[in-house]
Amino acid sequence: MISIQQTKNRNRGRWFITLRWLAAAAVLAILLHFLPWHLLAEAIRRVPLSTFVLALCGYIGAHAVGIAKWRLVVNAAGGKLDFQTSAQCYTGGLFGTLFLPSIIGGDMVRLAVGLRRSPNPAGVLAGNVADRLVDMMAQAGLVLLGIVLLPAALPARIQEEAQKTIFYTGIALGVLVLLTFFLFRPLFGGRSVRFRRQLARIRHAVRAVSGAPHVLGFAWVLGTGIQMTFLLLTAWLAQACGLTLPLRDWFFAWPLAKLAALLPLTQGGIGVREAAMVGLLSPFGAAPHLVLAAGLVWEGVVITGGLLAGSVAFFLGRAEAEGPNIRKK
Repeated sequence: MISIQQTKNRNRGRWFITLRWLAAAAVLAILLHFLPWHLLAEAIRRVPLSTFVLALCGYIGAHAVGIAKWRLVVNAAGGKLDFQTSAQCYTGGLFGTLFLPSIIGGDMVRLAVGLRRSPNPAGVLAGNVADRLVDMMAQAGLVLLGIVLLPAALPARIQEEAQKTIFYTGIALGVLVLLTFFLFRPLFGGRSVRFRRQLARIRHAVRAVSGAPHVLGFAWVLGTGIQMTFLLLTAWLAQACGLTLPLRDWFFAWPLAKLAALLPLTQGGIGVREAAMVGLLSPFGAAPHLVLAAGLVWEGVVITGGLLAGSVAFFLGRAEAEGPNIRKK
């Protein structure tokens, strides 16, 4: 039976996800209020269906590489997952990131399956964290590349703000590392034997994955390639909408817009990502309605891909559940 607390948590989650979708709609409505609707609709209609389908195929193909990357890192930590289970974890996580009421909803879905199927759950947990860190490093690399390629015509004020952001972010990360080092024993020293045993397993898994720098390096290369694929697909869709910009402009704006979308304001960052893109590309002379049109088409690719990923995760889970029954017969 479902407890009253579980029912309350489910209702709270539904309200939360509803509010985040409403926030996304509100942000998009504000953008549409200040931009010419007829020009926006015309730009979206310029995108041929074949172009949209090819962009969707590229999006799915990039995430197929993402499955292999995630499995590589998790197994380096001792997760011991086969490809089918890894695909179920990854595609379920991709669906959860977009449709569950939490910015870590995707990770919860991945871990819910992976921890149950792996003979070494600590390895799955540590590997998933390591994979997230690799993705963050890949994203940071694109941001740094975009700043390096920043056109000289851009106002010096924006360049100075970007440099300040990097500087303060580095200081914050350094402080976080120091706090973790000095507070580790006070926070975890008095825990139960069972908790310390689980922590030791996780520490062992972290050492296992950190002891394979070639795996992490290769995963970083794959992660950077995946993010660059998404960037190039977005620029290609923008060109189909009628927006032509130098690729270096996209390397500056796209990663920063994606980072802005991580703010837990709207579901899947929808609306926030488009608003950030409009603000970041306007100094380069990009027409705001064309930027928004490209962003909406890309959101269509992301949402369609998320739904397809959820379907794949569902069928993989169903096949896994029916496997033992078939073997018994």
